[in-house]
Amino acid sequence: MTSSLPDWAFGMNCAVTVADADCKIIYMNERSRRTFAARGGADLIGHNLMDYHNERSQGIIRRLLDEGGTNAYTIEKAGVRKMIYQTAWRDDEGRVAGLVEISMEIPEAVPHYVRE
Repeated sequence: MTSSLPDWAFGMNCAVTVADADCKIIYMNERSRRTFAARGGADLIGHNLMDYHNERSQGIIRRLLDEGGTNAYTIEKAGVRKMIYQTAWRDDEGRVAGLVEISMEIPEAVPHYVRE
């Protein structure tokens, strides 16, 4: 397994943050760094993910790491709506190796299509 993500992830128009199975942040793309810089953080690589979450969120993180699941929801902050998608990632042997969070701005009304 490679220890870095390809260049395409760095310049994406959404925040990508990756943590390992010990909750240590191992990757932040440019948008993620800008998001956390606005909160006084910026480069949090090497920091523990749990230090930035409340008890309820820590429980969700533990469940995702234990079960290998996914958590998705929307938020609105300062008039900006975002879709938050958190999912476990797996190593080459199929074991849960950590979490990925993708945060993207979305419009107020998001089209929904049913495809068959």
